[in-house]
Amino acid sequence: MKSSTLKIAIAQVNCVVGDFATNCRLILEAARAAAAAGAKLMLTPELSLCGYPPEDLLLRPDFYRQAKAAFDTLKQELPDIAVVLGHPLETAGEKRYNATSVLLRGQVLATYRKQRLPNYEVFDEERYFEAGDETCVFELDGVRVGLNICADVWESGAAEAARSAGAELLLAINASPYHMGKLQERHEVLRERVAGTRIPVVYCNLVGGQDELVFDGGSFALSRTGALCYQAGSFVSALGYVEYKNGDLEPAQIASPTTLEEDVWRALVSGVRDYVGKNGFPGVLIGLSGGIDSALTLCIAVEALGADKVRAVMMPSPYTAQMSLDDSRALVEKLGVRYDEIAIEPAMKIFDSSLSPLFSGTQADATEENIQARIRGVLLMALSNKMGSIVLITGNKSEMAVGYATLYGDMAGGFAVLKDVFKTFVYRLSRWVNRNGEIIPENIITRPPSAELKPGQTDQDSLPPYATLDVIIETYMEQDWSPREIIASGYSEFDVRRVVSMLKRNEYKRRQSPPGIRVTRRAFGKDWRYPITARYQDEY
Repeated sequence: MKSSTLKIAIAQVNCVVGDFATNCRLILEAARAAAAAGAKLMLTPELSLCGYPPEDLLLRPDFYRQAKAAFDTLKQELPDIAVVLGHPLETAGEKRYNATSVLLRGQVLATYRKQRLPNYEVFDEERYFEAGDETCVFELDGVRVGLNICADVWESGAAEAARSAGAELLLAINASPYHMGKLQERHEVLRERVAGTRIPVVYCNLVGGQDELVFDGGSFALSRTGALCYQAGSFVSALGYVEYKNGDLEPAQIASPTTLEEDVWRALVSGVRDYVGKNGFPGVLIGLSGGIDSALTLCIAVEALGADKVRAVMMPSPYTAQMSLDDSRALVEKLGVRYDEIAIEPAMKIFDSSLSPLFSGTQADATEENIQARIRGVLLMALSNKMGSIVLITGNKSEMAVGYATLYGDMAGGFAVLKDVFKTFVYRLSRWVNRNGEIIPENIITRPPSAELKPGQTDQDSLPPYATLDVIIETYMEQDWSPREIIASGYSEFDVRRVVSMLKRNEYKRRQSPPGIRVTRRAFGKDWRYPITARYQDEY
């Protein structure tokens, strides 16, 4: 039985893309704390030096020069602990790699180049990097340690090669973004690697929001039998420890499990906090409607930023129900945010007067409804321009899919909090928010959803019931089912044809929508790249 022991620190840090100084500071602070705690080795996430994903910054030569300068400075400043640092690497032959290096006492003990470059979902690494082809195993305090980076462990090969090269312990550094159920998937995949190698593994993941992506952290470690030895919390920066002893990892701290609703809530909160904070906005503006989407968005914003950085604006029209006003007032009082009301009827009359000569002989239709939404958009954007706060739009995934939103109206803003949250899940989250007492007024949750742009209007005047709509969108969009497969599963051909048609013809709208937080396996953004102009017809 091996007698070598190795205390390992796992630095689950929230890096900022392109901010080398901040990222080096975070890594240095973690390394000092880890060394003080007696750790001999510390992991950082994938590309922690520069943040992930840098996207086309990786095409700029100066980006690599700055990365190299930061790398060299950090290397000299680190305390007496081996640090596994993720970084971009440009070689003398101008080849570029997603790499990790082991730094100790001002020296580079080893460097590993990522072998499997993901080019699916939100990933586009083949655009930027060459694939490495060499296994990396280094020795520290008598323990032979293998290195892998993220996608390397999602299929067999790289981990097994490290084991064949003598590795007794595998380290995997990652920038694995969140979607529902992702942590369980990671556990399953890494257990497959453990089964194939019979050596333990330590998995370090990035945490924090980066544009539409949210990285949940959730770093963990598995013994050589696949047992969970360590589990960091999700959506929080953390410095955890696990000890390698007698050929295996010792049991360590394991965070309590969470529900799906809590995970999605924390993902949305993290996404808002980091989008606003990392981009330097002083606060946010939200247009309240008395509906469930704007109510939930307001709750998320307050949790992310604090009530002092959130401002709610209610813009009633002649069609706004008194219930909507009462419920909105109750909500903002409960949350303690600044609240303003601006009636839009005067502006509606001006538009009507200006356009009536041009609209002569036509009937009122969606045009007049959209004008109301656009008046509200103009008011919110005026406040945004004057105050510097960013407008959070409140539309959900169900609406974005079928175009049930107004360009330059309720789609006007800078960040779409619920863009990847189906309407049915909006209700689940709202119930979760109220789990310990009413925050969102019950009327908002139970009343039929309505845009309130004409008398007696409800969403189901224009859409199938959300329970039906969401399943059709999810199976067509996320699972790539054909319409005939969806119909065969029990949905009416009329509803399927209608929803698929709306989804296709509204691509031009979605291209003009703000970025939003990704929480499902496939969101409207990096991993949805459908043409606006296309004549492809599905088979029914």
